[in-house]
Parts: sequence; structure tokens; C-alpha cells
Amino acid sequence: MAKIKGAIVIDIERCKGCELCVDACPTDVIGMEKKVNSKGYHYAAMEHPENCTGCVNCALVCPDAVITVYRKKFED
Repeated sequence: MAKIKGAIVIDIERCKGCELCVDACPTDVIGMEKKVNSKGYHYAAMEHPENCTGCVNCALVCPDAVITVYRKKFED
């Protein structure tokens, strides 16, 4: 059976740090970075990329559409 591995890319300069994606992630992949972007916001980042399933919840709830989700199928 094939497994799905996901990954996300966040446009950190457009992220306002609302944390909606953190709450929406069922596998606790996303956390807030301690650094700030050029606008002074703490931005979202992948803290546990190995847990990402590519479910797309984070991208769907992002009000600024700054998250892109990628999915890849792996054979066992």
C-alpha cells in the first residue's frame, strides 16, 4: 500500500502570524517561529515535517493564502 508524505511551503513575508494553521493541523506539524519577518510578525514554520500528511487543512484556513501544500506518494 502506498503512503502519502506531505510538505508545506509558507511565504514567510506574507504570513501575519494568526496561528489558524497551527490550530488546524491534526498532526502538530506547524508552529510559530521565534524570529520575525520584515513586517514584525512571528510567522508559521514546519516544526515536525516528518509528521506532515499533506491534508491541506492549514492552507484552507489561512486567510492570506500563504501556504502551499505538496503531496508525494511512496510505495512500501
